[in-house]
Amino acid sequence: MYKEKLREIIFGYRTRSGKIFDICLLLIIVISVIGVMLDSDKYIHQKYANILLTAEWVFTIFFTIEYILRIYCSRSKKKYIFSTMGIIDLLSIIPTYLTIFYAPIGSLIDIRIMRLIRIFRIFQLSKYLRSGHTMQLALRSSRPKITVFILYISLIVIILGTLMYIIEGQQNGFDNIPKSIYWAVVTLTTVGYGDVIPITALGKTIAVFIMMLGYAIIAVPTGIVSAELTAKRQEKESLKNQDEILEKENEIISKENEIISKENEIISKETEILQKLESLEKKIENLKNR
Repeated sequence: MYKEKLREIIFGYRTRSGKIFDICLLLIIVISVIGVMLDSDKYIHQKYANILLTAEWVFTIFFTIEYILRIYCSRSKKKYIFSTMGIIDLLSIIPTYLTIFYAPIGSLIDIRIMRLIRIFRIFQLSKYLRSGHTMQLALRSSRPKITVFILYISLIVIILGTLMYIIEGQQNGFDNIPKSIYWAVVTLTTVGYGDVIPITALGKTIAVFIMMLGYAIIAVPTGIVSAELTAKRQEKESLKNQDEILEKENEIISKENEIISKENEIISKETEILQKLESLEKKIENLKNR
């Protein structure tokens, strides 16, 4: 009985107690993440390091107890542990314990912000999750096209990077082919850090070509995903239309069945009447013969 009540509070989100627990949990997650962000500031760390460290350990112990209770009261422990949320819950507490061995890894505590995904369930925003699922299906469907696109882009940056290494050379900052390829990627994505720049006229011409190509390339994956989204939407609408047609056909069939059943009733009544008439005719004949 206690276990069922605990499950209702921790995993339930439709009950009052479950919703209050989840909202409090989300607030604690947000506060703990803000604490980690503040601790990364040098001035705040020097002044409030002990307070923030104590708060972080309190939060971590709380999340650890919560994680253990989730395993304890879940119907299928294995299913929860290896679920997406179960893995996120575990990863949100591990970094704090690892800081004992390697302090900088504590910054990974921010991964617990992923636990805020529960906000969709708590406030019944499932329609947003359904939209995300539609996007996921579109990306999955367009994966082969995007893979081919990335392959072509990889070939282009390797060729252009090698050309820039040959044209500009080490004297202009293009020390080796990998560094030249890195420059080609940075230029193609229109980032342009400016750490390496072409000096020769031919090098600048190729750079302009790469920049223009970068703007054109941005539209390609967008178009692929948009086309898949449109296809999924049309498929969904066609399925909806098919369902409506099937419903109407079922209605028509049910009405036809009703008509047939009524006709059968009429025929059976007519048969009864005919049988009665025949029996009456026989009786009349018998009376005449007497």
